[in-house]
Amino acid sequence: MFSTAADVCDWLAERRAINDYRVKEVPLDQLDGWRIRDNGDIGHRTGRFYTVTGLEVTGADRPVGSWQQPIIDQPEIGILGIVVKRFNGAPHCLLQAKMEPGNVNMLQLSPTVQATRSNYTRAHGGKPVPYLDYFLAPRRDSVLFDALQSEQGAWFLAKRNRNMIVEVTGDVPVLPDFCWVRMDDLGELLRIDNLVNMDTRTVLSGAASLRQVSGEAAQRPRHTVAELLSWFTEAKARSSMKRRRIPLAEVSGWAHEHGMIKHHQDRHFAVLGLEVLASNREVTGWSQPMIAPRGYGVVAFLSKRVRGTPHLLIQARMEAGAFDAIEMAPTVQCIPDNYRDLPAGQRPHFLDEVLSAPESRIRFDCVHSEEGGRFYHAQNRYMLVELPEDAPEPDLPENFVWMTPRQLMGFVRYGNHLNVEARSLVACLGLSADSPALQGRSVA
Repeated sequence: MFSTAADVCDWLAERRAINDYRVKEVPLDQLDGWRIRDNGDIGHRTGRFYTVTGLEVTGADRPVGSWQQPIIDQPEIGILGIVVKRFNGAPHCLLQAKMEPGNVNMLQLSPTVQATRSNYTRAHGGKPVPYLDYFLAPRRDSVLFDALQSEQGAWFLAKRNRNMIVEVTGDVPVLPDFCWVRMDDLGELLRIDNLVNMDTRTVLSGAASLRQVSGEAAQRPRHTVAELLSWFTEAKARSSMKRRRIPLAEVSGWAHEHGMIKHHQDRHFAVLGLEVLASNREVTGWSQPMIAPRGYGVVAFLSKRVRGTPHLLIQARMEAGAFDAIEMAPTVQCIPDNYRDLPAGQRPHFLDEVLSAPESRIRFDCVHSEEGGRFYHAQNRYMLVELPEDAPEPDLPENFVWMTPRQLMGFVRYGNHLNVEARSLVACLGLSADSPALQGRSVA
């Protein structure tokens, strides 16, 4: 148990020094345990874990309405769970120093349990997943949060994981790569680049949703929850996007060359192979294909006080692989380099407003890694940019709406509403004690 956020950082550095981690890029056709099938798909010899396949998209509400791409198909539902226990009345989270091959710094703070079904049923033949029993029924502990939540819809096909927070009262043995972190310290840790991994952030968005927002009686939302649900339902009903899984070998605009799969303009992302060594994982060595984005992403909320009440600008965003096609997303979510040659009218809405914001208007700014088990060196710059209260309101496209932080956090409790990027920002802002957008107290 640590008394400061600095202690947590020192402990992570110590765990990194104690263990042996190595990652080496190798050609896709040389991955141990994986094979390239006759149709070009890349799958594991057991038929478990995941497959890299192809996807065809048509009728999308995007500047480019139709395209084909590689995508990860991992239909099983994994568990992302955090054990919470009170010490001297203060809630603490049991977090793990977990190595993921895609992390830029190898080791980041992970949930108590972060495991696919293939992993926790030990399809890899390795050691059991610690603390798994806290998240499997039957259980005697108190479940504070439990929801099926989506993963990255641009790179996963209809992927969801079970996000859980379980509060315990009995003794919990603490293994060497685990530690108790005060809930009140998480806001500070979430302001440190590449420290808290994506899986922890998505679960912590559930903790943020459980908080009581200060000044609730003074809230004056522009729209009721019923109106917001109608807006969201209408956006989903309006979508004409269709998707079809196709063999990877038939995906146009992409080529398998030099041991990887790349876009013909070297944009978006590549699919590459890795050999991995991690001395403290359930299996100490393995190989796998991964998605490697080309460039840094920007994920940002625009915020503005409307009638004295903070509001966030939310978009109903279509993603090729999203379970229900449309989810609530941040104001801006893209890799800017993909749009560098396009005129302003074809760039993502509000991207230029975010990138040109003066430092005095940036309320949160931190670089975080995405899921390091599937994505190689995928990083996004997470931001909150506040518009002046007296600034004229921007004209909103029909898929954008203003909602209060409290309203947004309410939707976190339900699956397929907020996408994973929005949930990451909710965690970053909702657990920061000094956040001007999301405020409250610790889990009750």
